[in-house]
Parts: sequence; structure tokens; C-alpha cells
Amino acid sequence: MSEISQATPPFPVILLCGQSGAGQTSAVNVFEDMHFLTVGGLPMDLVPQMLPSLTSEAISHYYKGLAVGLDLRKQDFSRDYLSLLLGLRGLNYDVRLVFLEAEMDVIMRRYATTRRPHPLEGEGGGLEQAVRSERERLAPLRENADIVIDTSKLSIHDLRRFIQKNCLGIFDKQRNFRVHLISFGFKYGVPAEADMMYDLRFLPNPFFVEELRPQSGLDKSVADYVLGVSPGREFAGRLTDFLLYLLPLYESEGRYRVTIALGCTGGRHRSVAVTEAVFKALSQHNYAMSVEHRHLELG
Repeated sequence: MSEISQATPPFPVILLCGQSGAGQTSAVNVFEDMHFLTVGGLPMDLVPQMLPSLTSEAISHYYKGLAVGLDLRKQDFSRDYLSLLLGLRGLNYDVRLVFLEAEMDVIMRRYATTRRPHPLEGEGGGLEQAVRSERERLAPLRENADIVIDTSKLSIHDLRRFIQKNCLGIFDKQRNFRVHLISFGFKYGVPAEADMMYDLRFLPNPFFVEELRPQSGLDKSVADYVLGVSPGREFAGRLTDFLLYLLPLYESEGRYRVTIALGCTGGRHRSVAVTEAVFKALSQHNYAMSVEHRHLELG
């Protein structure tokens, strides 16, 4: 790889990639609206050559950062592209990788709606085989992403809100290893991107307390109800202790990100309260944290 000079001052660079049909173009448009310089469909091979000009001081004066939508249709990208990504991270660029994905049936439905061919369909198989093959080839990049976005149940407005709330936080300088917490409701579906998942439906349910029902786990009265006594209080403490033991092991293995999902029935009371408590506890230990209450408004 040729020598690459650093932009001065450091300029945030977000590389967007993922499954075809998962919403990469929409994500690039969101960053454009956030006053990022955006480039769509750029082959990963060209990123090292173009970064110096795209992150120059003249450009960084007018934009908040650079967002590049990567074209990963090259058939042998699994090893070459991961090597390029790790090479960029070894230099002084402030580069982060955002990976977009969706469930297989959602991807297939989107292609059926748009009637566009999948990039890998030309290899001889049908759409399902193409989607499955692409998912397997992208696995190394997914594992090294700073944040994974599952767009299966996200509207364009949901995607915009998620990016605005979570994606800029990945430039937190505390440490490279990131912990993303998701509260959710089992009745609306489990987060496919979770590395570990906890079922909180054994905790006392504020839904059955009339004055607490319209509130959420963000309200103190609900949090006190869930976590003020055991088993809620003891579980939150034990879970935090377990994660403080486990997360350094993930980090020592070279992981960039761990996603932890905590679910209750509707995703409004118990899961939100426990997620907030774990978020506050882990933040005190200098972890770069982000939190998402996926079904808060639905529960």
C-alpha cells in the first residue's frame, strides 16, 4: 500500500458498507444532510488514494466529516478489503466502519419490489443464493465494524434518527472498543445484530401498575419499581459485574464492538430501565458506550 499522509486536523471518516439492499444509499444521503462530504459507490481499492484529497484542510473547513459508500461487488473482497480497512486504521486517519444489514426475507422483498438484479446473481444462482453468499463474504468486515445497523424494521426516518443519535458517537476517543446496548420488546422481534441477549421478563412488570403503565423505563418511578428491590437490583448488579469481567476478554481478542440486547415483553418498561442502569454503570469504567431503545415508542 502506498504511503498516505494524514489530514490536519484529523477529519472524521465514515466508511459505509454492508449487504446489497440494506440501505447504504439512504445512509449516505443522511450523512449528506448532516453536512458531511459524501461519496457513493467508491471501490474500496481507491479509498487509500483518494483519502488525502477528500480530507484536505480546504475540504475539512467546510464539512463535518467524510462519508464514503463503498462498492464491494468485487468477488474476492473478503481478504483484500479487510486488509485495506485494517491498514487504514493503522495510519493516523480517524476512520470508522458502519455496516448495514437486514434479514434475508427483507432483502429479497426489497429486490422484488425494485426489480433490480442483485450484484451476485450473475454467478449462476438465484436471488436467495446470492443474498446468502454475500452475507458470508461480508462476515469479516461485519466483525470489524464499529457499529452494525439492522435496517429490517427501520423506515428511512428511523434510519435517520439512528444515525444522528449513534453514528457520531463512534468517534469517541476513550477507546477503540465499543459497547452498544439495545432495549427491545420480544413482541416486536429480537435484534438480529446482538452478540448476546438477556430476557428480562422475570422482573416485576410496571405495565400492571396503573399509574406506571403510561410511563417508561426512563422515568425514575418505573426504574425504582424495577430496580429498587430484588430480583431487579441484584440482577442489574450481577449483570454489570459479569460484563465487566467479559468485555475485557472480547477486547483482548481484537473485537471492535459488542452489541448487547436486553428485552422484555413490550420494550418500554423493564428492558429500558435495566439498559439505562447498565449503561450508566459501564460508562463509569471508561467504555465508549451507545444506547438504543428500539421499541420504546411501541411498547
